[in-house]
Amino acid sequence: MAHQAHPYHMVDPSPWPLTGAVAALLMTSGLAIWFHFADMTFIILGTILLTLTSYQWWRDVVREGTFQGHHTTPVQNGLRYGMILFITSEVLFFLGFFWAFYHASLAPTPELGGVWPPAGITPLDPFEVPLLNTAVLLASGVTVTWAHHSIMEGKRTQAIQSLTLTILLGGYFTFLQALEYQEAPFTIADGAYGATFFVTTGFHGLHVLIGSTFLAVCLARQIQGHFTSNHHFGFEAATWYWHFVDVVWLLLYISIYWWGS
Repeated sequence: MAHQAHPYHMVDPSPWPLTGAVAALLMTSGLAIWFHFADMTFIILGTILLTLTSYQWWRDVVREGTFQGHHTTPVQNGLRYGMILFITSEVLFFLGFFWAFYHASLAPTPELGGVWPPAGITPLDPFEVPLLNTAVLLASGVTVTWAHHSIMEGKRTQAIQSLTLTILLGGYFTFLQALEYQEAPFTIADGAYGATFFVTTGFHGLHVLIGSTFLAVCLARQIQGHFTSNHHFGFEAATWYWHFVDVVWLLLYISIYWWGS
């Protein structure tokens, strides 16, 4: 970076924004085509292109930050602000679902029987699988914090062990949620209760899968020795995201599973 008089990273021309946009177009139009004509060709093509784009784009970011030295302190600060804004947008995303839930539950309409849960709905017991899932996710919050402290203290083996444990707990959470969905006595078509329950818990489950993938990439990078005690923002971002997922689940458990039942 000796040829430039500032510490900022001027990104090289890249094809990935274009291929990402094409992938998004294929996925959204492919979804509509799948719904109307039962043809999955475009959505499969879009998913493959998006996966390849994501892999190669992040490969380039890792290369720029870890091996080429472009992620200086001001660049890392910019990435931190970007991650904070992204998590803020995610908070507002879930706020919409909680708003819908409380709007329907605090003043149930006559169509819902004037009660909540609506007449004819048997809610899930909050002290069975949902409580176990809460314990699993809280435990994963502890293990990911352990991993963070291990990286900051240069304890490489402990960081690998704790990260592996976090990913396993995330996978166990997803497995338990899939079982819960199978056994639920209501569906997404069961009015406001079914819609708010499955959309909110479903999007949270998707975020757990994304977070688990994020942490799995960090585990692979940690095994390869990419992180140091003062240069590990990729992992830090994954940790912030995982704690956000934890907090959303706690609010979701208290609101929808416990109070809402």
